[in-house]
Amino acid sequence: MVGVGGMLGGLCRFQLGKMISERASTVFPVGTFIINITGAVLLGMLTSVNAGDRIYMALGDGFLGAFTTFSTFMYEGFHLFQDDEKLNAFVYVLGSLFLGILGFAAGYEAGRFL
Repeated sequence: MVGVGGMLGGLCRFQLGKMISERASTVFPVGTFIINITGAVLLGMLTSVNAGDRIYMALGDGFLGAFTTFSTFMYEGFHLFQDDEKLNAFVYVLGSLFLGILGFAAGYEAGRFL
């Protein structure tokens, strides 16, 4: 369940990230930013609906675990600092953390109404 969800989540992240990056001409890693915040909202929703262990493993641990990516987040944040894009780096890192937590909470509340 986790492997199948992870495969699909990773493929979706790759395609969506590529599509967003092609349309955005900026040094800011907008693709990973949008994907991670969206994943946080979706995980909040999934958590609130108590979908069951198997569904959670496939969607939460598998799909959303592979769809969102901490390693790419760290890589891109590090390179923004390294490339002397300090303002973009701070906005990216702090914005991702703040909006990720806020997105999870919003998704959780939205999921309670489903």
